[in-house]
Amino acid sequence: MLRLSVIRPLLLVLALVTAHVSRADTLPDFSLTDTDGKTWQLDALRGKVVMLNFWAAWCAPCRKEMPLLETLYQDLKDRDFVLLAINTETDVADAEALLQEMNLTFPILWDKDGAVVKLSGVNAMPTTLVIDTGGELRFTNRGYRPGDEDKYRQQVESLLPQ
Repeated sequence: MLRLSVIRPLLLVLALVTAHVSRADTLPDFSLTDTDGKTWQLDALRGKVVMLNFWAAWCAPCRKEMPLLETLYQDLKDRDFVLLAINTETDVADAEALLQEMNLTFPILWDKDGAVVKLSGVNAMPTTLVIDTGGELRFTNRGYRPGDEDKYRQQVESLLPQ
């Protein structure tokens, strides 16, 4: 009896945590501004495979992952692929300093109020979402370990038009 009273609330919490966005969900439309002042709108990217990478300057795995994402972006950017890196910090000074050190060419967007993080159900840094050409969320990747960039490449390439 005691086990059941403990398990039920845990299952409810698990259901609520995972209910935001799961595989084959469509993310709600959003718009964010990048470091150059350009506004990006998710719905406007339909027809392309979109990777959303949520990151923060304080996140060591994020820092390791960024140059590897640049390689992926350079290799696939001409194949209907868009990579948007979304910074999740309210104070972007550290992020701006980090970006000065890196030679990244993919768009960096600011989510200073955390609205897109909340919409997307992001609860770990980094989190990388891969969205197909129809706007469906197909892959959710939480955290980063060496070699994950190969998995990202496979995920993206599996969704690109042949």
